[in-house]
Amino acid sequence: MPMASRAFDPETTSLLGAAFDKAWQTVQTSGSLLADEKHAAATRELLAKNILAAGHRGDRDINQLVEEALALLINTSARGADMRANDADASAVERHS
Repeated sequence: MPMASRAFDPETTSLLGAAFDKAWQTVQTSGSLLADEKHAAATRELLAKNILAAGHRGDRDINQLVEEALALLINTSARGADMRANDADASAVERHS
């Protein structure tokens, strides 16, 4: 279900933008593959969606917004890696059958 479109006041918009910038900078400086050119757009989209969702819930603490967005990003990428590994394992099993 799509999120209802609700506008934020200018102060909140600035805060959420700053949280996004801080979260993205953290990903970039971490050396994570999520920041490379191949994954950057998807990573930025996930960060933005997580921060906007928290903003819609009323969260306004910039550090908490950043930490939550990064934690969700890590969990999402870990689940994706697990799914890719399972798919690779299944493919390997099928090739040897």
